[in-house]
Amino acid sequence: AIPKDGPSAGITMATSLASAFTQRKVKANIAMTGEITLRGKVLPVGGIKEKILAAKRAGIKEIILSSENKKNIDEIQDIYLKGLTFHYVNDVKEVFALAITDEKVENPIDFTTPEKTKDKE
Repeated sequence: AIPKDGPSAGITMATSLASAFTQRKVKANIAMTGEITLRGKVLPVGGIKEKILAAKRAGIKEIILSSENKKNIDEIQDIYLKGLTFHYVNDVKEVFALAITDEKVENPIDFTTPEKTKDKE
C-alpha cells in the first residue's frame, strides 16, 4: 500500500474510518484529496495537477476535491481530464455520500470491547 499522511489525506482517512465503523464498502475507482477540519469542513490542498495525473494513470474514474480546488482543475488542459468525473465538496458528509456504498464489507472489523473482568478476591 502507498503510505498516506499529511493534511491531503484527511478526507481519505475519515472515509476509511466511516467505512470501518458502518461496515460499508467504499466505491472502487474513486480518489479523493482534501484537508478536513475538526468540524468536518473540507479544505483545499496543493499539488492537484500531479494528483489528478497520477489518479488517471492508476485507472481512477472519479475524484473528490474541495470546492475551493475547482480553480486548479480549470487550469489543467482538457486532454488530461478526459474520462474523469470531478465532485466538489464543502463538508465531509458530502464525501461520505459520494464515496461510501450501501454494500456491506465481507470481513467487518469487530469493534466490540471485551467486558472488564473483576478481580476475584
